[in-house]
Amino acid sequence: MAIDTATDVFEEHRPVLMGVAYRMLARVADAEDVVQDAWLRWSAEDRSDVREPRAYLVRVTTRLAIDRLRQVQSRREAYVGPWLPEPYITDFGDTAPDSAERAVLADSVSLAVLVVLESLSPLERAVFVLREAFGYPYADIAAVLDRGEPAVRQLAGRARKHVEERRPRYEVDPAERRDLTERFLAAAAEGDLEGLMSLLAPEARLIGDSGGLAQAPLRVLDGAEKVGRFVVGVTKKGASGLSLRFLEVNGGLAVLALSGGKPDSIIQLDVADGRVQCVYIVRNPEKLVSIPAA
Repeated sequence: MAIDTATDVFEEHRPVLMGVAYRMLARVADAEDVVQDAWLRWSAEDRSDVREPRAYLVRVTTRLAIDRLRQVQSRREAYVGPWLPEPYITDFGDTAPDSAERAVLADSVSLAVLVVLESLSPLERAVFVLREAFGYPYADIAAVLDRGEPAVRQLAGRARKHVEERRPRYEVDPAERRDLTERFLAAAAEGDLEGLMSLLAPEARLIGDSGGLAQAPLRVLDGAEKVGRFVVGVTKKGASGLSLRFLEVNGGLAVLALSGGKPDSIIQLDVADGRVQCVYIVRNPEKLVSIPAA
């Protein structure tokens, strides 16, 4: 296989490899490092015996991601404040997948699901990602992980049960999310606590991720009143210097707040039954480096 051909083959499968790595690690930089390591192995490998490049590359990427996940898990245990996945731009314009693929994408990379995946073991997470997000047969997953198929089925069942018990029980309608997001922003800008309270579910939560590098709650805020008062307080203090724009992050509508032309935070709402169920705010500057300002 010529060098140009090897590069072309790898680039053809790069989106899938990045998809696997990001779902495994929930950090764009870590996922990019894993994909780069997979390229180095691919480019140095004797590929004459590789009959299915995609299967080979997914196997290499998954194993590298498992190793990287084991390394980063210890760092996350010392993380300051709540931890959220790094926002991942999923608006690919003309290259966007069809509606069926988009539905799977939106579910498998949503912030809520990725948070739940953090509680799985690396092997359970790999099985869940390959099975639920990419539809791999158990036999193929067994080959990727070098495990017996019965063991893989057991891992899959355990992971699925764990995720189903902890994932949100509602589906987010895109039009409803857009409407509530716009009304939420308007009420916040006006300092309208009563208006915000009318949009928040009684059990609404706010999860802010700063990593100790920016201002954000160091604990999850529970209850509509706490969330509403926090949003109004933050808006009064510093919203005047911010500009906002919509973008698609992790399969759903989000708001990018810019300060001085640079990303300041990503805000995303989970909504259901006409109310905001959860407010996610990512302010850790290290998690915003991949977000384009323009």
